[in-house]
Amino acid sequence: MNIMFVSVTERTREIGIRKAIGAKKKDILVQFLIEALLLTVIGGIIGIILGVLIIKYVIGAIDMLEPVYSVEWIIASFTISVTIGVTFGIFPANKAASLNPIEALRNE
Repeated sequence: MNIMFVSVTERTREIGIRKAIGAKKKDILVQFLIEALLLTVIGGIIGIILGVLIIKYVIGAIDMLEPVYSVEWIIASFTISVTIGVTFGIFPANKAASLNPIEALRNE
């Protein structure tokens, strides 16, 4: 959510320009929701890769433990990650979509 707030704050002028030339609230909302979705999907994929590598090389290196992979838990964790990311991306996206174009252009 903080990353999305920073993104909205840094791009206030861009949002103002887009709204001034006719972008609708829905267009801005969709843009920021797609950005939130991409960030969470990429973060989820990186988390899955790191988790599998840690299981394989760290836990696999310990002779007393057998590495166990669970596809169901990988899918569940990825789904939860994306759901949380998009849910917490809605508020900053709505804030961006609700900006007044004149105020957004005035802001520097």
